[in-house]
Amino acid sequence: MNGGQDAGRVVVLSGPTAVGKGTLVARLRDVPGLRVSTSVTTRPARPGEVDGTHYHFIDDAEMDRLVAENGLLEWAEVHGAARYGTPRRQVMDAVAEGLVVLLEIDLQGARQVRDTWPDACFVFLAPPSEDELVRRLRGRGTETPEEQQRRLRTAEAEMAAMAEFDHVVVNDDIDRATQELLSLLGLRSHPTT
Repeated sequence: MNGGQDAGRVVVLSGPTAVGKGTLVARLRDVPGLRVSTSVTTRPARPGEVDGTHYHFIDDAEMDRLVAENGLLEWAEVHGAARYGTPRRQVMDAVAEGLVVLLEIDLQGARQVRDTWPDACFVFLAPPSEDELVRRLRGRGTETPEEQQRRLRTAEAEMAAMAEFDHVVVNDDIDRATQELLSLLGLRSHPTT
């Protein structure tokens, strides 16, 4: 299946590290008509992350198996540290149900999806400024200074690719950014969003 829009559709959300993708996606998890794809990753869970909700945390052997069996719509090694991927079956099943499927993935993954599912909608979540991005990354406190520097180098390349996306949403205010993304998706929020 090449991903035609005969039932549901695929929306890719990407952007640099610490821009707020996870926060925004968490607000959308219960929106009617939307399915947030749960990626697999080989990195360890961060405090508060739940296996099967935030990610499916798997080991390298399971990732190798999924790659070998073409079980991932896209996958990449991110920040030189861990691999992430989108299970192909869950996306295809949700699209067949007529749902909007939101993929929260990195730039490498977005480029792969553009090749494998070209009619997807591609949305880039951007920070209001580079200084704010640095402040958010350091404020998370989840990475060592070396990891922060590696992520900032990756963020520079990701920001340079912004023009590859169909839409850009600036995350200067999480409520406003959430509503803008919902509008792009053609969905309405539920009463608690």
